[in-house]
Amino acid sequence: MKPAYWLVIAVAFLLFACQPTTLPAITIIDNDQVVTLQTAERVPSAILAQAGITLNPNDRLLLNGLPIAPNSPVPTSPITLQLRRAVAITISSPQGKQTIQTSAFTVGEALQEAGIQLSASDKVDPPLYSPILQFTDFPITIYPSRELTVSVDGKVMQIQSSAKTVGEALAEAGIPLLGLDYSLPLENEALPSDGRIRVVRVSESILLAQKSIVFESELIASADVPLDQTRVLQPGENGLTVQRIRIRYEDGTEISRVIEDETLVRPPKDRILGYGTKVEIKTAVVDGVSIEYWRAVQMYATSYSPCRSGGDRCYSGTSSGARVQKGVVGLRYSWYLVMQGQPLYIPGYGYATVADVCGGCVGRPWIDLGYSDEDWEQWSSWVTVYFLTPVPQNIVYVLE
Repeated sequence: MKPAYWLVIAVAFLLFACQPTTLPAITIIDNDQVVTLQTAERVPSAILAQAGITLNPNDRLLLNGLPIAPNSPVPTSPITLQLRRAVAITISSPQGKQTIQTSAFTVGEALQEAGIQLSASDKVDPPLYSPILQFTDFPITIYPSRELTVSVDGKVMQIQSSAKTVGEALAEAGIPLLGLDYSLPLENEALPSDGRIRVVRVSESILLAQKSIVFESELIASADVPLDQTRVLQPGENGLTVQRIRIRYEDGTEISRVIEDETLVRPPKDRILGYGTKVEIKTAVVDGVSIEYWRAVQMYATSYSPCRSGGDRCYSGTSSGARVQKGVVGLRYSWYLVMQGQPLYIPGYGYATVADVCGGCVGRPWIDLGYSDEDWEQWSSWVTVYFLTPVPQNIVYVLE
């Protein structure tokens, strides 16, 4: 043969050998997700890894519907791998609750995997043949037949029951709950772990009772009452109501009283107090000085000076612009707004004028007596403060 002929055969063989072969198709079903993969891998764990799918420890792997180990090779023919994901199931019994992860198909299979032994008389909800649905928190409750002790009507009874709830066990034993009766534990609760049930017999009665309503006091201005005095203008009178009270008895013992309704029989009558607005001008001799005043008030007196004002430096000014010195006194801010410029006389201090605000003068009638630093005297006592004439147009009738 000619060399060119062999060259053509060699090239054709190389082209045929380089053609890619078709890899087997594998279908992977992972819950609602379906993945089709072409791979030469034959080990399920490697196939899943190539598909980016993680097999968790409690998951179950099926090959064409039959269980298979993740590391067991599979045939080369078209196959389907199915992942049955593990779900959480809660198993409740008189001994308590436990949560396990399982990929079992039925309730019975899951209980067997959990190592739970059942007797023929035990009840399981849902039944053993029930399929385990693929969602979390699948509840399984075991109701074993057991002996119960029931306390009722002053007696103690022994009963045998595999009921799901206390109410069902009592009904089976012919111990009905009537009217307001209840059980401990409650009738819709599971059987208690200690096997003890108490039936409480409940009755109620109605009582009508009277109740007094305390009157309130109202304060009004009265031009007939002297300033800084109060007088009862109208006496108060208590009201009266009738209450409907429901009394509850449990096993013959009263345990509660509840007011269901209250009817007003007589409304209360408020007491009316008149505070004085009648200004009377008086005279007096105080410290040997004759004064004419229209108000005398007991006030707690303290003293201050520019360098004894409690600040971070010496303050010689006042709220009115006057200089801090003897004869200048301060009151709380609300009084200062009305009484600024009011002439006063304070025994042991002398004449004074309201010309400053005392920031700390709160909680009681309080006056702060001004001094210069050179003549400062300490005050800390109660004193009668005389408000001198003329009577101002704006008067604070109630000093609070």
